[in-house]
Amino acid sequence: MARFLLAWELGDGLGHASRFRPLAQGLRAHGHEVDLMLREIVHARSVLGDLGLRLLQAPFWMHQTVGGPNPTISLTEILVGNGYLQPDHLDGLVQGWLAALDLIRPDVLVADYAPTATIAARIKGIPVATVGGGFYLPPDASPLPPFRTWEPIEPGRVAYWEQRVTQTVNTVLARHGVPAVPRLSTILRGEQALLCCWPELDPYQRHDQRHTLPTASDHIDAGLGPTFLNEGGEAPIWPDGDGPCVFAYVRSTHGDLLPLLQALDQAGCRTLCYLPEVAAGRPAPLASPRIRYAGRPVDLAQALPQASLLISHAGEATLAQALLAGVPMLLLPTQAEQFLNAQRVVQLGAGLNAAAHGQPAPYAQLLQTLLHTASYRAAAQAMAHRYRDFRPDSLNQTLTAACESLLNGH
Repeated sequence: MARFLLAWELGDGLGHASRFRPLAQGLRAHGHEVDLMLREIVHARSVLGDLGLRLLQAPFWMHQTVGGPNPTISLTEILVGNGYLQPDHLDGLVQGWLAALDLIRPDVLVADYAPTATIAARIKGIPVATVGGGFYLPPDASPLPPFRTWEPIEPGRVAYWEQRVTQTVNTVLARHGVPAVPRLSTILRGEQALLCCWPELDPYQRHDQRHTLPTASDHIDAGLGPTFLNEGGEAPIWPDGDGPCVFAYVRSTHGDLLPLLQALDQAGCRTLCYLPEVAAGRPAPLASPRIRYAGRPVDLAQALPQASLLISHAGEATLAQALLAGVPMLLLPTQAEQFLNAQRVVQLGAGLNAAAHGQPAPYAQLLQTLLHTASYRAAAQAMAHRYRDFRPDSLNQTLTAACESLLNGH
């Protein structure tokens, strides 16, 4: 029996915590002890709280960085804004993780977007497995590739910040008597990098198009497939009528929410909408007999097969489930990772990216196109057919075995 520490440090949303749930269950089923250190431990209880595990607060940068690039165009520049600009700042974060490792004494660290935890584990000699989607787990390359490729990039910018941040990391490692890392990707990949995405959705497009599922023995950058929770949520109840069923999983903070709902209503769609803010008690932005607001998260395994269209902010787990169900999508990204996800769906021909259609987006036109053009559903169904043998349970067995392999020095 061994002890595993599952750590999440950077990034918003509960996708990181959700990825840990089946992995923690798999490791415990094999007799191991599991602890979790999470960037966010309050809302994470909704997906992890019933496991009976210790949920600990992860150290992370809580300050405003002055002198960093804006907007960020790469993971390197994201690190700049999260304590990696100055060695003293980074060392303070590393010391926090070192103290946690001394208390928990894990045999293996499993990191989901947790580079500072990985640095601390390197200092302690603890092997690291990294898990993550394509955005958070980059190619093993130097410099790390930019993701904001839809805008011009100043010559020398990528190389400058790569050198600056790598120097910060190696200065901290030297203070602790540990050899330098050869490139920055090392702290984002660890000894065992487990890329959880399909080639078609990889934002860095590092893959050849592969139509078979790789195993743990394959090279990591082949991709193992997406992780998502395939359980829970309330059963879908659609509004009455004969219009197409549309499922919308959106946030009230999106500036175009009201125009979008009005366009859905005017198009005669029967919309089932999960707005977390409305579920928590905020008044609905638009009252209509054709729009029903779910009181809890909806079971996508039931809702998507009944839907003619999915509307979301392009989170990777939601995209994967929609594609497995063969459902076309209208996507409303609010940040760079989501925009990249949306563009990959557009390239597949399985949806439209509202953010690429100007402001305000022509929602009535976009809805008509998606609902009445057969090619979008055909493209989504082609992905569903391609990955018809994909099973989340099998993927989790692969991830569990790969993490356990580090106990044997592999």
